[in-house]
Amino acid sequence: MASRSYGQYCGVTTAVELIGERWALLIVRDLLVGPRRYTDLKQGLPKIPTNILSTRLKELQEGGVVRRVPLLHCGLVYELTPYGRELEPIVLALGRWGFAQMGDPQPDDVVTADSLTVALRTAFRMDAATALPPADYELHVGDVVLRVQVSADGLRIAQVQPAGRPVDPKLGGQASTAGDPELVFAAGPGIRRLISGELTPAEAIDQEVLAVVAGDATLLERFAQTFRIEPGVVLAA
Repeated sequence: MASRSYGQYCGVTTAVELIGERWALLIVRDLLVGPRRYTDLKQGLPKIPTNILSTRLKELQEGGVVRRVPLLHCGLVYELTPYGRELEPIVLALGRWGFAQMGDPQPDDVVTADSLTVALRTAFRMDAATALPPADYELHVGDVVLRVQVSADGLRIAQVQPAGRPVDPKLGGQASTAGDPELVFAAGPGIRRLISGELTPAEAIDQEVLAVVAGDATLLERFAQTFRIEPGVVLAA
């Protein structure tokens, strides 16, 4: 737990003392995707100083949120404890809440594989996935490539690039990368405007927010229905 104490006997206070220090919640966000080596976490949070990363990991371990364990073919990794995994709906709700104030990205803002994975889970609508036929997408955002598979069983995501990062099967599962996706498309951070409903898929293409690389372009309509954050809606539909 962080050394700073607010001196109040309250559950919210304890939560802030556990995960309220700078960078702590972003470490939790990345670990919600799967276990990570120290170097993976540093790569996913390029602006965090190494001493701060080490300190936050130590604090999260002391608070029972994170643990360090051996993982086959990866060596020692950090992963969330069962107590830490209880933060998943809280992190996703925070993502939906913050979505309304994101605005346009700054020139040095980055999108990482883990942040994009969590962003898609944040916007995912299970009701739409159940009502619509299954779909298999490959999404390119900068250097990040995700395989995204949607069905009535839920959402599965595999990180194609950068490769080699494990995805925890308890937290959404990992998509299969066998075979060709039905739709391959590239997008910039402006994909936020598609997810918010500000742009239709046709408008997003016209404004060069996204571009179809291969496959059935009509599936963009299905993607827009399945990944949507309505203005003012924080809780999942």
